[in-house]
Amino acid sequence: MTHTSAQALLDTRPPTGPAPAVPRSAEEREPVATGHGAAVSMPSGRRVLVVDADISCADSLVTQLRRHGHEALGVRRGGDALRAHEDADLVLLDLELPDLDGLEVCRAIRAASRVPVIIVTARASELDCVLGLQAGADDYIAKPYGLRELMARIEAVMRRAEWQPAAAREIRHGRLHIDVGSREVMVGGEEVALTRKEFDLLCLLASHPDTVIPRKQLLQQVWGDSWSRRTVDTHVSSLRGKLGDSGWIVTVRGVGFMLGNPSR
Repeated sequence: MTHTSAQALLDTRPPTGPAPAVPRSAEEREPVATGHGAAVSMPSGRRVLVVDADISCADSLVTQLRRHGHEALGVRRGGDALRAHEDADLVLLDLELPDLDGLEVCRAIRAASRVPVIIVTARASELDCVLGLQAGADDYIAKPYGLRELMARIEAVMRRAEWQPAAAREIRHGRLHIDVGSREVMVGGEEVALTRKEFDLLCLLASHPDTVIPRKQLLQQVWGDSWSRRTVDTHVSSLRGKLGDSGWIVTVRGVGFMLGNPSR
């Protein structure tokens, strides 16, 4: 299978279908996800990442979003979504992906970002919806859906996001101080020099100090698809040495790692 770059746009061929009752130009026609409904107005200018392995469905959705004035980017793999979500204002995420389960992708995005996520999937059971929301999604919509409903949900999610306070630029945890903007780390008032990946790993753990983050999630979020099994262990060992105490990063055997807080 050819790997799809996170920067590659999906083919945006307009979906075919019956002609409208009143002839209009191709630019004026507004396709809808279920084949019915009228054109829907929506504030324009959002950067929307569409994550969906179904080419025809993704093509249609990307086309709809672009016709409403949005910068729509489509990717088909979870790994690409983990690298591309930082540049998006909103993520529309399917759960059926060829490389990763969509719930894992949602958890990884939520662990490192506050970007709104709406799960758009054929999994329509109540349990699937609950699991999606527990994974960090802001909303959940089952296929097939109406364009008006999807746009209304997007508007509602973006309104809530705009009222949320900005993400913390500093993280303090005992003697540990992380300046996210300048990427500086201090322990007990002394600066600690870290590599880029060491900082990303520490920042991810420190952003969720009471949470065990699975090894696989750390690998996907910090290193994407370029990693080996020993990558996390090597960086954790290096971090412990630089922070001056192995207790700063706690190993939860068989699961992953979490931030500690050594007393001394």
